[in-house]
Amino acid sequence: MKISNKDPARHFDVIVIGSGLAGMALALNLADHKRVAIVTKRGLMAGASDWAQGGIAAVLADDDSVEAHIRDTLIAGAGLCDEEATRFVVENGRAAIEWLIEQGVPFTRDADNITGYHLTREGGHSHRRIIHSTDATGHAVQTTLAEKVKNHANITLLENHIAIDLITGNKLGLEDNTCHGAYVLDKNSGKVRTLAARNVVLASGGAGKVYLYTTNPDVATGDGVAMGWRAGCRVANMEFVQFHPTCLYHPHAKSFLITEAVRGEGGILVLRDGTRFMPDHDPRAELAPRDVVARAIDFEMKKRGLDCVYLDISHKPAAFLKEHFPTIYERCLDLGIDITRQPIPVVPAAHYSCGGIVTDRSARTDLPNLYAIGEVACTGLHGANRLASNSLLECLVYAKAAAQDILGHPDKPLATLLEWDESRVTDADEEIVISHNWDELRRFMWDYVGIVRTNKRLERAQHRIRLLTEEINEYYQNFRVSNDLIELRNLVLTADLIVQCAMLRHESRGLHYSRDYPELLPEAKNTVLTPDGLDVAKSQ
Repeated sequence: MKISNKDPARHFDVIVIGSGLAGMALALNLADHKRVAIVTKRGLMAGASDWAQGGIAAVLADDDSVEAHIRDTLIAGAGLCDEEATRFVVENGRAAIEWLIEQGVPFTRDADNITGYHLTREGGHSHRRIIHSTDATGHAVQTTLAEKVKNHANITLLENHIAIDLITGNKLGLEDNTCHGAYVLDKNSGKVRTLAARNVVLASGGAGKVYLYTTNPDVATGDGVAMGWRAGCRVANMEFVQFHPTCLYHPHAKSFLITEAVRGEGGILVLRDGTRFMPDHDPRAELAPRDVVARAIDFEMKKRGLDCVYLDISHKPAAFLKEHFPTIYERCLDLGIDITRQPIPVVPAAHYSCGGIVTDRSARTDLPNLYAIGEVACTGLHGANRLASNSLLECLVYAKAAAQDILGHPDKPLATLLEWDESRVTDADEEIVISHNWDELRRFMWDYVGIVRTNKRLERAQHRIRLLTEEINEYYQNFRVSNDLIELRNLVLTADLIVQCAMLRHESRGLHYSRDYPELLPEAKNTVLTPDGLDVAKSQ
């Protein structure tokens, strides 16, 4: 059955899949000129952007420079950053911050700073350049933009809708593999909706939930990467999973991040007896890039059989901590930890995917009319390791770039699409299969594809992924889709892409550390996967 190409409830100029900073910024940059639908699988504020604590990196101070920010990014990226992409993002940093200020984002002010705003410093940065809203920057930004999204007449918000797959020319039997829309499950009704659009933008975030321990919210299940791959897009550098060094270690503190800024403001990492260990691992100590700090913590924990280490900033004045880290102070206090007097127990946790769908400077993917922005994309900015607080900046810069590209092309006629076919499936008989597979996947990914890897561990992970893939595909073909099934299907595929990339990299670089290949190869190359085969290629 075909759907009418005149139904305004199912046809849009642009469909944005994801409601984080990238998705909302794009929608607001387009909405004065285009009809936009935002598809988000929970509420508007459910994504990882709302959880961001530290801030946004941009050159704002007189003693800082674009060249210094570029240099810091390239160093952190361990030779794999695309220099043109890095320059593009950094040079557009100030404009991105000014746009947020115009929207009304309440960044923390500082009358003594010539910028008028307080700038903090984080690991890997040579200057104070992190603009923030105390220690809840993401929430301040998202709350501000969400109000504008909700009140814009040209933006249709589809909450509790999860995208299943992209609708491409191949699926419609057309000669060109252009993207024409998406199949979306309405979780309220249980019905699958067929949405058509002239352009589709993947802004669905990362895949932290592929690991047992993560700082990400539950919605971070690799949906965009999986959908893009199935549609025919290349993906790159999936082996570079950033483990944030300092996630709060407490049985009642699920996924609570202790921002990098705590170390930037003088916090030190210690063992239970108060012994500081970071200077033994790197001359930059606590201000080393995240991959260095995470590996150091992992080493100390494994060497000594520890459940956690400690982050101590109790030597700073109590008033300073309450002013600069109110969210962390209150959350820790609720759990019986007074950070003004006690160190904070911390462990590394999966935090950010540096790889993703390959895009160009306008956020275009390999498929015409399909864009990818934010954590789902591999732009070349992050290389083998993301510099702290560059992620929200990337969201803003590429959201604007994608919007400009979309607005620069004339509208094309909407395609006539086929309805979702449920004629040969039934209701699932045992949902327990999904939860068991989900748990198994996250545990073996943590054990075998974590901070430190070996060939044997990767082979074990790949074997289990193949078995899970067969089981899930059979389940998917025979039963009606559900939110959990869609997420599990995407997580297993994303895990497979991570492992494939990791097995192709025969060196240790940035976030990928292999005991079998501890040395750095003389030439830095991206790991690029194509849907019809594998290819290790030079930088795009």
